[in-house]
Amino acid sequence: MAELRYPTQTGSRAEIDPGLRAYMLRVYNYMGAGLALTGVAAYATFHAAVDAAGQLTPFGAAIFTSPLKWVVIFAPLALVMLLSFGVQRMSVAAAQLAFWVYAALVGVSLASLGLIYTANSLTQVFLVTAATFGAVSLYGYTTKRDLTGMGSFLFMGLIGLVIASIVNIFLQSSAMSFVLSAVGVIVFTGLTAWDTQKIKEIYFEGDDTVVMGRKAIMGALSLYLDFINLFLSLLRLMGNRE
Repeated sequence: MAELRYPTQTGSRAEIDPGLRAYMLRVYNYMGAGLALTGVAAYATFHAAVDAAGQLTPFGAAIFTSPLKWVVIFAPLALVMLLSFGVQRMSVAAAQLAFWVYAALVGVSLASLGLIYTANSLTQVFLVTAATFGAVSLYGYTTKRDLTGMGSFLFMGLIGLVIASIVNIFLQSSAMSFVLSAVGVIVFTGLTAWDTQKIKEIYFEGDDTVVMGRKAIMGALSLYLDFINLFLSLLRLMGNRE
C-alpha cells in the first residue's frame, strides 16, 4: 500500500510548482465536475418527482414520502464511507466511478430542497457559497501560515455539530437550528482553507500516477463535502422558503 508522502526540498520551488499546479487543477476539476453532476442529478430528480402543477408524481412520492426515502438519504453516506476507507485498495478508475456515483446520489438526495426553497433562493445561495469557497480556498492555497492547529479545532467543532444536529432532530428547535447553521458556516468555511492546505502539502512529485490519482480524487472529495455542507448551512440561514 502506497503511503502519503510530503514534498521534500530536493528540487527548487520552480521545479515543483508546475507539477503542484497540475495536481491542484486536477483536484479542482474533479470537484467542479462532481458539483455539476450533483446539480444535474438534483434538477432531473426534482422535475421527475414534481409535475407541472407542483404535485408529487408517483416517483416523487416514492423517494420523498415512502420508506425508500431513507435509502435516498443514507446511500450517499454509505458510499462516501466506502470511498474514504477503501480508496487505497481501488484503482484510480474505480475511485473515479465511486466519486461520480456518490455525487449523483447526493444530487438525488438534495432534490427535495426544491420543495422547500424557491429557485431564486437556491441560485443566490449557490453563488454566495461559490464566492465564499473560492476566496477561502485561495487563502488556504497561498497562505504561509500553518493551519494544522485550526484544523484540529474545527474537526472537534464538526463532531459537536453532528451530535447537536442529531439531538435537534428530536427537539425540533428553530433557535437551535439557527445556531447550528451559523456554526456550520464557520466550521465549513474554516475546513475549506484547512483542507486546501492539506491537499497541497501531501503533493509529492515522486508519486506514481496511481497514488497521485487517488490523492486527487480524495482531495476533490474533501473540498466537495466542504462546499456542499457550506451551501446547506448558508441555505438554512439565507434561503427563502416556498
